Amino acid sequence: MEPSGPGVKKYGQLFEPFRVGKFTLRNRVKYAACSVSNFNTEDGFITDREYARMDVIARTGCGLITNQGAYPDPNGEGKAYVRQIALCDDRYVPGLRKIADMLHAGGAVAIQQILHGGRYGGINLAYALQPSATPQTLRHFRKPKEMSVEEIRGIIQQHAEAATRAMDAGFDGVEHTAFMGYLLANFLSSFTNKREDRYGGSVENRARFLIELLEATRRAIGRDAMMVVRLNGEELMDEFGGSTPEECVEFMRLAEQAGADMLSIVVGWHEARKGALGRDVPTDGWLPLAVRAKAAVKIPVAFGPRFGDPVMANEAIAAGKIDLWEVCRPFLADPMLLHKTAEDRVEEIRPCVGGLLCLSRMFRDLPYNCAMNPRLSHEYEPQYEVRPAPSPKRVLVVGGGPAGLEAAKIAAERGHQVTLVERRGRLGGQLVHASKEVDGGYIWLRLIRYYETQLARYGVEVRLGQEMTRELCDRMKPDAIVVATGAALDVQGRYPLDGGALLDVYDVLEERVPVGQRVVVLSGERAGLVCAESLSAQGKRVTVVEAGDRIASDVIPTFRWRHMAWVKEYGIETVTGVRVARVTRDAVEVVAKDGARRVIPADSVIAAGPRGSVQGLVDGLEFSGDEMYIAGDVIRPRAVHNAVREGFLAGLRI
Repeated sequence: MEPSGPGVKKYGQLFEPFRVGKFTLRNRVKYAACSVSNFNTEDGFITDREYARMDVIARTGCGLITNQGAYPDPNGEGKAYVRQIALCDDRYVPGLRKIADMLHAGGAVAIQQILHGGRYGGINLAYALQPSATPQTLRHFRKPKEMSVEEIRGIIQQHAEAATRAMDAGFDGVEHTAFMGYLLANFLSSFTNKREDRYGGSVENRARFLIELLEATRRAIGRDAMMVVRLNGEELMDEFGGSTPEECVEFMRLAEQAGADMLSIVVGWHEARKGALGRDVPTDGWLPLAVRAKAAVKIPVAFGPRFGDPVMANEAIAAGKIDLWEVCRPFLADPMLLHKTAEDRVEEIRPCVGGLLCLSRMFRDLPYNCAMNPRLSHEYEPQYEVRPAPSPKRVLVVGGGPAGLEAAKIAAERGHQVTLVERRGRLGGQLVHASKEVDGGYIWLRLIRYYETQLARYGVEVRLGQEMTRELCDRMKPDAIVVATGAALDVQGRYPLDGGALLDVYDVLEERVPVGQRVVVLSGERAGLVCAESLSAQGKRVTVVEAGDRIASDVIPTFRWRHMAWVKEYGIETVTGVRVARVTRDAVEVVAKDGARRVIPADSVIAAGPRGSVQGLVDGLEFSGDEMYIAGDVIRPRAVHNAVREGFLAGLRI
């Protein structure tokens, strides 16, 4: 499926053919080996679920597509994920051949990634291989075992044999993973490589394992095959004594000298304390790393960490900052991204919101999915296909938050006549409040804009500023009703007032009320934290009071740490495990579990939780239509990915 349309000329740098080694790619877009799907069997064989996903990937229109990483050794020492695919035996070749054929049929050059987990491997074993026995910083990884020289030679041979199998399967080349804390990166890093032999010490010695492995791979696959190396532009492991940025650049030069045809530049290790891929990182925040790589080598440089904007990618290629745009999570969110760009419909691209739900699930050994794309991981299930409705109906969607927006979009896309009614004057619901997040909140406004384009595209009638009632619903005569009225603060009687007053967190986030200098935010859940961080960024002195034992309890693990870091960065005091005894005119008094009391001075007190579902219309509209569906926080207050998924499923069921 070749990308075509007016955008091909408009974004000409992105769509021009490009030569890598002996291959001419149809465009400058590389589909990254994006995480491990966990769709496959525990002994490394590919399933129908994976093939269905790869069919979607093959149709993305990319010039080069990299299949997810396969471990190369028969003992599973390189196996980093429970359902990681394998390349350690010839019996895996037929399954991989089917994937190579799919990618070629889609018009792409096909590359197989080889991934030995090293420090993060041995998932079914009691140990993890490393160049040195450097202790783990994360307790769920295995006990380190230092490799002997004989083991080093054996693993080099295993990689070469795996590369040969990839070629036998019909791939055009292989990609080695010298990044993110996997085995090759363990040898490169001064944090995990404390060896005193020829494989440790100087930059050249630490790179020796990589160089010997690349040379062995080249001998195995021949000169005409493509060999790509993924390397860290920065490890982000400074506090642990990791490699410096300058050393990272030197590793790139050495990889080029060893015969690599292309470098893929990535950022960070799994255990780094600084995030690399979340929405808190600016879209072009890591681009200088690619510029530095380009200046150091003559071979092509592919780049994409957090760099999900095709317009900016086209500009970066035009400016000579990168050679290829490497895309991962944005394609999970919207597999049609490149086709929409070619059609000059970039406003209709569904954004990756950078909450890293995909990683949260992968690290729990679950099949990955996406907050924005409910069909991801369900491509092989017919009930998840967006098919034309057999009988078009009049559909009423009540609520313009993420659940209602998704339900309206899907129902209308299927051919139903949809009206969306929102009591407020704008769409987005609590996405509007989420947009106040101090770094990266803009992505929620972009998501709202995406939905606005989709509702317009599929002819949804949108009524803003209209309160839904049973009488209005009866006049509209819908065949089907989707109630997606979300959640609201539920603080009645929870915080005793003794001369004081409470501000509503949503009023504060929308800047409808003035806020004093000393602020107490009641609730350490996500809305309270976004509010506290936003006010602290404005220079206010903020204390968060939370009844539970910890803050951010409703934030997914891969973004919870970011809120914790912001709390520390902005000097926000957190008081947990307490009950609010009273709110006075100038203070909040709290009581700890042991009975100890504390008075916290406050010019403003903001109620930010708990939230409760707004369910009045669930009963109120029950007899106003033939069918009723409910979706999102109206069921129970949760996260955006729950709302989008339930809205999607509601839109499919009608």
